[in-house]
Amino acid sequence: GSSLEPEECSMEAPALPGEEEEEEEEVPLSVAPGPVGCQLFGYVGIEAVLDQMKIKTMKTGFEFNIMVVGQSGLGKSTMVNTLFKSKVSRKSSQPGQEERIPKTVQLQSITHVIEEKGVKMKLTVTDTPGFGDQINNENCWDPIIKYINEQYERYLREEILITRKRKIPDTRVHGCVYFVPPTGHWLRPLDLEFMQRLSKIVNVVPVIAKADTLTLEERAEFKQRIQGDLKTHAISVYPQEDFDQDPEDRALNDRIREKIPFAVVGADQEHQVNGKRVLGRKTKWGIIEVENPAHCEFPLLRDLLIRSHLQDLKDITHNVHYESYRVQRLNESNRPG
Repeated sequence: GSSLEPEECSMEAPALPGEEEEEEEEVPLSVAPGPVGCQLFGYVGIEAVLDQMKIKTMKTGFEFNIMVVGQSGLGKSTMVNTLFKSKVSRKSSQPGQEERIPKTVQLQSITHVIEEKGVKMKLTVTDTPGFGDQINNENCWDPIIKYINEQYERYLREEILITRKRKIPDTRVHGCVYFVPPTGHWLRPLDLEFMQRLSKIVNVVPVIAKADTLTLEERAEFKQRIQGDLKTHAISVYPQEDFDQDPEDRALNDRIREKIPFAVVGADQEHQVNGKRVLGRKTKWGIIEVENPAHCEFPLLRDLLIRSHLQDLKDITHNVHYESYRVQRLNESNRPG
């Protein structure tokens, strides 16, 4: 009966306890992975996972939340409309209302679902009317910091629930476009203070607003001064050097960092130029084409925010800024007393 099984198993000399442990440790070596990129004998279909991810994303869509900050009259609403080629800004969605400068900084968010070639994007644009418009702008960044942290807190509360939603609604700010007035001089103390504080909790992308008010020489000089100010005050704007993944990313991002801040012009009206309809601003000297790299750097901003770095903005928000907030909050909750 069962007494035969041990005898059959013990054909070899019994191993010592130490030897048994060594044999147990050697077992994983037999299933060690082969060399990376090993040659397959035929088609397996691994690449189909990309199609699966694409189909799933097209079904569920994705979220992108952008904040625009700057004083009144710098063309924030127009710039957002130009970026997404649709009426998504706060101003255009409230026609007929008189534009008044609020006494304190207010935050207004508008959400739209934009669809292009079957891909749905839930876009939330947060505007900050009243920022930098007062005589005394002390602590005018506090409501903005509070709002960004509130979105992190909302995500954290959903994440730590015992029964979580399959897909947590993401209201976290993925990118903050900061509009610098085209003074042609230096960054103001308000600009420096804002970017110093906000770059620690969100991806800040500075732009020179209404760049068509500067000549090309003034624009280049102003840009150099801003880059010098950012370096002097150790302000790390997006794309941050610390988060470059590999030499290829670093080379691409270095080219972008050389151009930051982008000198942009916004326009939501089309004009006829050489038989083509183009977005632009009409002046008595001619038409400033928004999407012409020779006229302004709007195409660079659009490519950064949408075409090349949109997913990276979301990843850094989740893996860096939100993660540091999460660690801080959990440490606070675990602290005795």
